[in-house]
Amino acid sequence: MKNYLDTFLILNKYHKDIKMAILKRPQRPISPSVEDAFIAGAPDGGVSTNSTPEAYNKGIPKGHKRQISLTIAPELLQRVDEIAKRTGQARAGIINMAIYRALEGDVFK
Repeated sequence: MKNYLDTFLILNKYHKDIKMAILKRPQRPISPSVEDAFIAGAPDGGVSTNSTPEAYNKGIPKGHKRQISLTIAPELLQRVDEIAKRTGQARAGIINMAIYRALEGDVFK
């Protein structure tokens, strides 16, 4: 990019009548299957086999998620906050990921 800018500045200095067009980078087509695979790979991207979000009405609707009340031991909350700070994630994100991994893993099987 720097070379183009240098060339433009030199040409503009000596030849005021020369104009350069700035073109947008062409978009690469992305196949729907790549997008679907990416979304399905997210912890909340797949469709639950037990129920659909529309059919489950517990909690307060917040976008495509539900807000709930959670009571947690102070020591556990402190550990969650330490991980959130260390990783740069939100507390809710850490809790969501822990629940997802517990449910998808072998913790409750």
